[in-house]
Amino acid sequence: MAETEHMMAVRTRINELAAKAKTAEGLTEEEIAERAELRAEFLDNFRKSFRSQVEMLQVYDDDGNEVTPEKVKKIQREKGLRDN
Repeated sequence: MAETEHMMAVRTRINELAAKAKTAEGLTEEEIAERAELRAEFLDNFRKSFRSQVEMLQVYDDDGNEVTPEKVKKIQREKGLRDN
């Protein structure tokens, strides 16, 4: 299963568990533990994806001058994404 498909399946299962939690039946102890694991996996993946997007970012002001934060530039240099 591709990573994107896997994360879609994780999100679907989290939503299923959320819907069940709202019913009178509620969640079993096993489902509560599963939900916690799935949420942690989802958040970890989200953070990694967001970090990757920020690290690829280049920021320019209205005059066309690059104003990318130095911290981001350093990370880009370390990853071989930037020459300067």
